[in-house]
Amino acid sequence: MTRKYFGTDGVRGKVGEYPITPEFALKLGWAAGRVLSKMGTKKVIIGKDTRISGYMLESALEAGLSAAGLNSVLTGPLPTPAVAYLTTTFRADAGIVISASHNPYYDNGIKFFSASGEKLPDDVELAIEAELDKPMECVDSELLGKAYRMEDAAGRYIEFCKGTFPSSLSLSGLKLVVDCANGAAYHIAPDVFSELGAQVIAIGNTPNGTNINDNCGATSTALIQQRVIDEKADLGIALDGDSDRIMMVDSEGRVADGDQLLYILAKQALINGELKGGVVGTLMSNMGMEVALGKLGIPFVRANVGDRYVMEQLLERNWWLGGENSGHVICRKKVTTGDAIVAALQVLAVVQQTGKTLDLLLADMPMMPQILINVRFSGDTDPLASALVNTAVSDAEEAMLVGSKAPKGRVLLRKSGTEPLIRVMVEAESTELAEQWANHIADAVKGA
Repeated sequence: MTRKYFGTDGVRGKVGEYPITPEFALKLGWAAGRVLSKMGTKKVIIGKDTRISGYMLESALEAGLSAAGLNSVLTGPLPTPAVAYLTTTFRADAGIVISASHNPYYDNGIKFFSASGEKLPDDVELAIEAELDKPMECVDSELLGKAYRMEDAAGRYIEFCKGTFPSSLSLSGLKLVVDCANGAAYHIAPDVFSELGAQVIAIGNTPNGTNINDNCGATSTALIQQRVIDEKADLGIALDGDSDRIMMVDSEGRVADGDQLLYILAKQALINGELKGGVVGTLMSNMGMEVALGKLGIPFVRANVGDRYVMEQLLERNWWLGGENSGHVICRKKVTTGDAIVAALQVLAVVQQTGKTLDLLLADMPMMPQILINVRFSGDTDPLASALVNTAVSDAEEAMLVGSKAPKGRVLLRKSGTEPLIRVMVEAESTELAEQWANHIADAVKGA
């Protein structure tokens, strides 16, 4: 069944435009409460990032849950993975995060975690959508839910994060620049790293409600790259607005994305005899990681784009490591969702254990140049069914020996889930070759 409101990561949109309105949030809280009230404790954890609209949506969700008879536990600004963690430790029926992740402040979203700290199963989301189509009604007054403030939520999560770092190691001797993206981890991430011994220079840690992800954080790394160089720091750690994505920067200002961090973790786990199965990436994962993992004999599979699909594959295969090049890194042995702080700690543990710098750890994983072109099309047509496009793709794949034992590249075409766009992605041994075939296919899409 097709979802009406839920996307791959909850409900998201521009604040003030349906469905990110106080009226819809009220109804969504009530509908979720109706479904979740059948599950157990009648308690829901609600966290948010630092967007100014979080106050409005938090109050509306709280009222809707109360009308359905559920209690709300309010954490204030808190990373998305922290809400997942607290949902499990408090045995709540669900966790709700008010955040649009890496988007600008004028967007927001509402996403849910199950009692196990994972994204809601499809059947529960569909059940909530079914309730949204019904008239809203309150439970009897004596059954209305209450709201509580969790005063020590940040401290609880800081201690959890520190507990995922090996007790035999410390971060002493490391100088780190930590960019909190003026987001949910502004009062958490610097403390985690400094309490483990690092010298921390915090940036992007003064949120004002509208500066989240604004030329800072994991989606805009120029600031931290320069700051690492200026401070002569060992490493930079860039989080996104809700702290579920991470990019890292080496001492020369070079960025390591999610694919590269996954490779570091997988290789070290193999060396330590701790690797379980293989690695799950996505359709967008760089072919360089796939090739490098293959040389180590580590299995690799691609899931659809979206961390929920990565997690589905990890659970199905009972593997421990997966993620996206965009910075979602899931260390399933430690957490139930993508967690930027925990992922950073695992990479830092490898740095301290091996004594190697980030660039040395990545020396045997050359990245393939990747060109991505977005082509707008009329909603009345389907370029992916065009003979012209299919011929262009076949020409590119033949030129790059796609499907052979030693391919020189890869082609991926997919539709955007939110706009009438075809995303044309080509990877090749050289930037020139990737650009040549990406432009060739994009021209075919335009002419389809």
